[in-house]
Amino acid sequence: MSMLERLGLAALHRLEPERAHDAALLALRAGLTPLPGLVTSDRLRCEVAGLHLPNPVGLAAGFDKNAVALSPLSRAGFGFLEVGAVTPRAQPGNPRPRLFRLAQDRAVINRFGFNNEGMETVGARLAMRPRNAVIGLNLGANKDSADRAEDFARVLAHCGRHLDFATVNVSSPNTEKLRDLQGAEALAGLLAGVMAARDGLPRAIPIFLKIAPDLSDAELSEIADVAIKAGLAGIIATNTTLDREGLHGPHAAEKGGLSGAPLFEKSTRVLARLSVLTGGALPLIGVGGVASAEAAYAKIRAGASAVQLYSGLVYEGLSLVPRISRGLEALLERDGFANVAEAVGTGRDAWT
Repeated sequence: MSMLERLGLAALHRLEPERAHDAALLALRAGLTPLPGLVTSDRLRCEVAGLHLPNPVGLAAGFDKNAVALSPLSRAGFGFLEVGAVTPRAQPGNPRPRLFRLAQDRAVINRFGFNNEGMETVGARLAMRPRNAVIGLNLGANKDSADRAEDFARVLAHCGRHLDFATVNVSSPNTEKLRDLQGAEALAGLLAGVMAARDGLPRAIPIFLKIAPDLSDAELSEIADVAIKAGLAGIIATNTTLDREGLHGPHAAEKGGLSGAPLFEKSTRVLARLSVLTGGALPLIGVGGVASAEAAYAKIRAGASAVQLYSGLVYEGLSLVPRISRGLEALLERDGFANVAEAVGTGRDAWT
């Protein structure tokens, strides 16, 4: 990390967390943030559900909810970007404060509640997206919707022509009863509507499902079965957790979803279990506590074909992205893997 980036992060951490997040996006858009650029190689290039990625390190949903910084983010070193979540209608989300740093734990708690500017506004920005990047959208539902399942399909139908992939997000803990849609029957109906909307697009894009880490083995088995039967392209594991075990500091008991380092083990165990349950039939993307090359490599060896990060950027800045890519390349070379695909799932027994 450069001294400039260190000073920038220190300045941001003096601000209230949500204001710091807004300031970071503003700095990106204004060209004030040094962009590390792309790290790629034959060893790092990979294919996930038909998406050709220059490296397997992606940006998770939530950082750029409204697709306002697509151009600079496409030059920040990520192999792919996911923006959103986006709902049919704009909504303010939950009352502030709703974002909390747990610096001692290298973690974040948020209870945003799908705050976003709505599919019309975000769709217009996606139409102007850079074409030299792989960009996906996290689909959400309005809090007061009469038919939340239909909301996901509506957002996809409106924005899908501008996307490389989309993610069905039924795992956020911050919209009341949203996680109820992870049940087998409700999920099957929701996914049928989303896939019908996908089939109506000019180009059939991959559809992923993002799941919670707080699921039993039986629930994971049901979800894997439903996802395969629905024809999904893959599963993203995982969203934030409601678990608060072992946390420190004044914000440890705040309501919302916990992300960052404390989520790593739980999310990786879910990932490895899904790898076993799906038997390689579905690509998996690992999320949760990815803040080093070693963590990314562990996710890949547990069964992930690619990884995503967000909370790590809060503490490490954008230079984290190329550091992970370079470190991952070195780890693959050390262990004799010619590419990412060769390493996928080779260490999942340690997690199951």
